[in-house]
Amino acid sequence: MEPVRQRQDAFRVSGLTIRTTNREERDPATARLGQLWGRFFGEETYASTPQRTADMRIFSVYTAYESDEDGAFDVTAGVAVSGGENSLAVEAGDYLVFNGEGQMPQMVIATWERIWQYFEAHPEIARRYRSDFEAYEGPDKVAIHIGVS
Repeated sequence: MEPVRQRQDAFRVSGLTIRTTNREERDPATARLGQLWGRFFGEETYASTPQRTADMRIFSVYTAYESDEDGAFDVTAGVAVSGGENSLAVEAGDYLVFNGEGQMPQMVIATWERIWQYFEAHPEIARRYRSDFEAYEGPDKVAIHIGVS
């Protein structure tokens, strides 16, 4: 299934943040994303975040890229907010949207594998590596937005 190109307005997200790499996430001994999500749901961050908007989706936002998919980056598990000093901006711009459906976390992993294969097969499409995000509409449905030039 081909991704859909979509123009996205800027918005803000607030939540919990970690710094990691794809290499670290492939190794269960160094992976941090599972712990981030465990803490996010365990502490009910989604319910206690101030200035939350009416957008009820849960987000995973990728920012502060060191370089490309091989470098370090920040991941924020959060919710859309109207502002706040600890919130981060998801940039406006063009995004390729890849949809996934199924059981977590395999569904998200499989969708990311499709994304990497897509960009490998389409080197003419440049990723921005500024802000990418996953938008969860439920426990088994994700839309992963990859910023492109």
